[in-house]
Amino acid sequence: MGYNDAQVHEKSERDKAIEDWLPVTASRKAGWMHSAFHNVTAMVGAGVLSLPYALAELGWGPGATILILSWVITSYTLWQMVEMHEMVPGKRFDRYHELGQHVFGEKLGLWIIIPQQLIVEVGCDIVYMVTAGKSLQKIHHMLCKEPCKDIKLSFFIMMFAAVQFVLSQSPDFNSITIVSLAAAIMSISYSTIAWGASIHKGIQPNIDYGLKASTTTGKVFNFLSGLGDIAFAYAGHNVVLEIQATIPSTPERSSKKPMMMGVTVAYLIVALCYFPVAIIGYWMFGNEVEDNILLSLQKPSWLIILANIFVIVHVIGSYQVFAMPVFDMLETLLVKKWRCTPGLPLRLIARSAYVAFTMVVGICVPFFGGLLGFLGGFAFAPTSYFIPCICWLSIAKPKKFGLSWCINWLCIVFGVLLMVLSPIGGLRSIILQSASYKFFS
Repeated sequence: MGYNDAQVHEKSERDKAIEDWLPVTASRKAGWMHSAFHNVTAMVGAGVLSLPYALAELGWGPGATILILSWVITSYTLWQMVEMHEMVPGKRFDRYHELGQHVFGEKLGLWIIIPQQLIVEVGCDIVYMVTAGKSLQKIHHMLCKEPCKDIKLSFFIMMFAAVQFVLSQSPDFNSITIVSLAAAIMSISYSTIAWGASIHKGIQPNIDYGLKASTTTGKVFNFLSGLGDIAFAYAGHNVVLEIQATIPSTPERSSKKPMMMGVTVAYLIVALCYFPVAIIGYWMFGNEVEDNILLSLQKPSWLIILANIFVIVHVIGSYQVFAMPVFDMLETLLVKKWRCTPGLPLRLIARSAYVAFTMVVGICVPFFGGLLGFLGGFAFAPTSYFIPCICWLSIAKPKKFGLSWCINWLCIVFGVLLMVLSPIGGLRSIILQSASYKFFS
């Protein structure tokens, strides 16, 4: 039996009311500046601090090459995603999975995009829990004078989670504008401190620019993990369509122009943050650099404390930017499929449960470097490096063997190799670190 007109009208009205309530589509009042700092907050995250370590695993030549190549490829695929947001007449792909459904089909598109997007966004939030916890612990160690009681990392992670329990109740992207702006400023600040303090400390005695591992097996696995570390640093694609959904669009002025201005500014800032931190950090510390560059720096102590405070403020905002699409998926499932009543009680329970989940996993698996390598290759490579290219080939249909067609296929091959190879090194790193780790330590 089909719907009658009244049923169709009631259904469409209910769907519209739900869309107006869901966090991604609740408000379309953003401009290019909102796009810029949301994208900076999403992109310049914990990954930048691991880039010197990635170079130590890859070596000067391969490390610098892959870092630059990744920036070029992901800036190209990000441009494609902005273009595709309204490329199909009469449609806005407000969510990554909606683009996937258009290209791969209603069901297959969900199965291809949502698991990978969730791995990226939930994985980032878990890594941010660990990052904030380690930065809080570092501040405590530097401020606390002897005798000083050691506090477990788990407690610092819980402190950070307490802030997220409160902020997670923000209804939509526009409601976290100030938090995201502060986070974007902090990312530039702590990146500058990271390479500036490295120069101040100078090249270390007996510095070694050889690969970190001494055995052939170790060098191979570390190389693969380093690939994942770099892939992790380019995560913004997973929220770019959701950010663009917050920008108004009319037939006269689409959302593409302000969004493109925002992502261009963001990617220039990414370059100004990533390349100096990676190159100077490795140049000063060689293969003895820590998987978080700030942990390698001890002096001047006040500056390192300040940098860690900046990191904490940044990941507070980054956590929310990556959590918002997850909240959108979760609330869509609860309201549309399970017919729950939209409202504050639903959000309070669902979002608090999510924050609690990321906190517990972060406490159980605080392997910063290993997590970056594993997650970076397993999910970041598809969503940032080659799925946008597959979608572009399907929607834009460039001429076969033309320049656009060839570039996209080269990006696909590079991204697939990254996806297959880099998780191996990250998983090995996690296994090695877990051998000496005690849960809830």
